[in-house]
Amino acid sequence: MKRNLFTGVVLSTAMIFAASAWASHGPTDVGGATMYPDKNIVANAVNSGEHETLVAAVKAAGLVETLQGEGPFTVFAPVDSAFNRLPAGTVPMLLKPENKAMLQGVLTYHVVPGNLNHEALKEAVMAGGGSTMLETANGASLTVMKNGNNLVVQDMAGNVASISTYDVAQSNGVIHVIDRVLMPHE
Repeated sequence: MKRNLFTGVVLSTAMIFAASAWASHGPTDVGGATMYPDKNIVANAVNSGEHETLVAAVKAAGLVETLQGEGPFTVFAPVDSAFNRLPAGTVPMLLKPENKAMLQGVLTYHVVPGNLNHEALKEAVMAGGGSTMLETANGASLTVMKNGNNLVVQDMAGNVASISTYDVAQSNGVIHVIDRVLMPHE
């Protein structure tokens, strides 16, 4: 039996909101490409003109099969410009085979088990008094919080990512497009 990277992840209290009704969504455009709700996370990301670095990283980390799996997964997907904002040399360093475990840790930090659409995230934030912590697939926490009328995601280092596109429905979850790479450590 093949072991799944996400097996054994303990779901946070916010996962209760994942059970909320998930409305059927039609295709969404991301980076000039259509994302189809009947395709999985990887199949759609490959077509996005804004997620080439993310796709290359998912392949280098050996996570393609996992993210094509049943899920459901909520993915906070950084765009290419988010990777470009990292310190010079960070992306090539992470893509080296000897750094595969580190790369997996960064990528799985962007994945939350469950199907947390915008409404579920908003409900969890409101129930938490303006913020909620989500346990990611790598075991570390992200904070989703209210910022005016929008939601933002904060990593453990205090970096804040804005969500530019919510609710990109996938056959195995949902993607929220973000403008920053989140880091699982301070």
